[in-house]
Amino acid sequence: MNLICIMLDSFRQDHVGVYHQGKQPFDCLPACNTPNLDRFAESAVVLDNCYPDGLPTIPVRTCLMTGQRTLSFRPWQPLTAEDVTVADFLRGEGYVCGIISDCYHYRAPGMNFHRNYNCYRWIRGQEYDPYVSSPTKRNVDDYVNDNYDEQWRGRVAQFLANTDDFKQESDWFPAQVTEQSVEWLRANRVHKNLFLWIDYFEPHEPWDPPVRFDTYTDPNYTGKRLILPMGGLASEWAKEDEIRYIQGLYAGEAAFVDHNLGPLFETLEAEGYYEDSIIFVIADHGHPLADHGKFLKGPDRMYSELLKVPFIVRLPSGRNGGLRSSALLQFQDVLPTMLDLMGLGNNISSMHGKSFRSVLEGDAQHFHTSIITGFKEGVDRCIRDETWSYVSRPANEPDELYNLVEDPRETNNLIDEHPAEALRLASAFGSYFRRRGSGPTPVKGVQGKYEMASGSVD
Repeated sequence: MNLICIMLDSFRQDHVGVYHQGKQPFDCLPACNTPNLDRFAESAVVLDNCYPDGLPTIPVRTCLMTGQRTLSFRPWQPLTAEDVTVADFLRGEGYVCGIISDCYHYRAPGMNFHRNYNCYRWIRGQEYDPYVSSPTKRNVDDYVNDNYDEQWRGRVAQFLANTDDFKQESDWFPAQVTEQSVEWLRANRVHKNLFLWIDYFEPHEPWDPPVRFDTYTDPNYTGKRLILPMGGLASEWAKEDEIRYIQGLYAGEAAFVDHNLGPLFETLEAEGYYEDSIIFVIADHGHPLADHGKFLKGPDRMYSELLKVPFIVRLPSGRNGGLRSSALLQFQDVLPTMLDLMGLGNNISSMHGKSFRSVLEGDAQHFHTSIITGFKEGVDRCIRDETWSYVSRPANEPDELYNLVEDPRETNNLIDEHPAEALRLASAFGSYFRRRGSGPTPVKGVQGKYEMASGSVD
């Protein structure tokens, strides 16, 4: 039994066709085409509600690779000698393990995420990777507006320098990841048991898709090519047409990632991996596109555009293909499920997560009753069940409560109308899951009423 994990960075669930089914995710956002993911999903199990534990990039991957929570105690940090990862498990079981990625955080000095892989391949140049030291050949002013400060201009300049020599689609990062992965899968088919972790850093920002995929922006737009949005309220640094243009660039980038998944899926099928492999396709998180006023990830952006991810699992020979589940899952459950499916379930008792194999087999309709997520260093937390989303805010801000079924865009804060639901979710996880030193967490209505999670009124 082979295991293949395909990680997509910053890929919103509502930008995958099988989830949005041709509808625009939100009124302001274009729904991009993802024919390859959609086709893959036809013979796989589609999961609607699997959430990260501790955000963002590195804490998420640590959680996925170890089956352990990170929200409460693991900031952005290297793997430690005490961490036991999926590669540690599988190499010990005789698997040939490979990792191929353009996520430059992996290869940063001391990060140690390549530990115990037989083969690791890093594709350089993404985002602010210090890959090229010579100045960019392009004019940075064409890629920023007057509100970008020197720090943000420098970030744009680094990415431009890294990609100055890109001329054809095969030069772009997703194409390079696919090419390397296809070569590895073919060359290593001779081994009995394989594990490959394929990690696409896109559609992480900056968003600069090739011309053929730059089709989701307004053709009449004449402003700057803002490939890297800034933080803060978008309305304070960008005009409305610039905001919509950036959203279109993201959609084009997501569509380009899907395009490059095509040759990968074709290889998996042609080489017989579809018959004898478990294949996980998952994103680490989504990406705010000013849905609630801001671009980029951040502790205060506890909404579905950041938290909901595509998660598609193909079992060998497409078993249970077409099954769809809304069961509530979390990332620490992924590795236990992988090991359980591979007959290695006796390794998972020490993990925080637990196997949701019963969901994939169609034997269970529900799993967790609630989940909690956020940034370890942040005060904000989101606690959800299959219907409600409660967002705990800092002491000087009102908390929020949304009905995800009736209001998937999370525009109508119902905390004053349904305080009992907020209290129920606030009580689901204790202070251990909050930021250290933040004290007890009250539930705060829009009208300023404070109620402790225990139900007492202050």
